[in-house]
Amino acid sequence: MRAPDFWQRRGAAALLLAPLGGLYGVSVAWKAWRAKPARVKARVICVGNLTAGGSGKTPVALAVGARLLGEGKRVFFLTRGYGGSETGPLRVETHSTPRQVGDEALLLAALAPTIVARDRAAGAALAVGEGADVIVMDDGHQNFSLAKNLSLVVVDGETGFGNGLMIPAGPLREPVAQGLSRADAVIVMNGTAPDLQGYRGPVLQARLTVSGGTLTGRRVFAFAGIGRPEKFLASLNEAGAIVTGAQFFGDHHPYRPEEIAALRGRAGGATLVTTEKDFVRLDPQTRADIAVLPVEARFENPAALDTLLARIA
Repeated sequence: MRAPDFWQRRGAAALLLAPLGGLYGVSVAWKAWRAKPARVKARVICVGNLTAGGSGKTPVALAVGARLLGEGKRVFFLTRGYGGSETGPLRVETHSTPRQVGDEALLLAALAPTIVARDRAAGAALAVGEGADVIVMDDGHQNFSLAKNLSLVVVDGETGFGNGLMIPAGPLREPVAQGLSRADAVIVMNGTAPDLQGYRGPVLQARLTVSGGTLTGRRVFAFAGIGRPEKFLASLNEAGAIVTGAQFFGDHHPYRPEEIAALRGRAGGATLVTTEKDFVRLDPQTRADIAVLPVEARFENPAALDTLLARIA
């Protein structure tokens, strides 16, 4: 979702909605208290966050999955399939479309087998049945249906926790101290850690960095439908691209061919460029000549991540 501007400050709109936000936080605590999480034979790692919007969960999940694959683990990703119509549990196949399983599921499935399931416990059971010994959940810190062996909370180092209020008054899904009480580690993406309100566990630093591509010196027109499009523009600048213009859409926007045609007209000869998440949502016939900016999460201290992952060995 695209975060409202007032989520970064405590203005009139935020204060009016604050009582509803308080109820939202209480509902999460109540769900945690009454939950009876299922346990599966595989080890479960959850990569979640405390806020709505893009914080870098999927790149971190991919980085964790890649490290485990390098150790010879049979890794499966588990995701809700946000933006897709399928409720699951089902395995993402080569013919799966973003309208069915969502864009994040397709990105994860390019690295390792991926299960889409609104019922995370049922999805984990399917993954175990297909041979998983480690399940990496992309999102799910506030989902209590499945027991976790390692909970990693990703925090955006640039926006932090916004105005410190809960949905709909602010970006928080639950109070910071409440959410971090269930965290085994915090991963701060692209910046410095905000006030972690007494959290004393490991804090890792990571950055979203450009992992390839040949955009240096090229004139590009950017488009994206993601939670934090300004991050995309920053990455393009890092890649050395010359951004001539940009158009942004709602998060997980399903592109129509006529919209892509209109973007080509606006580009005026510049190369259209988008994110990996957006590219998988394009119809194959509209992808010609559209560049993709690949990014990945890189840890400042990879050994610290290895130490965390060794807990589930």
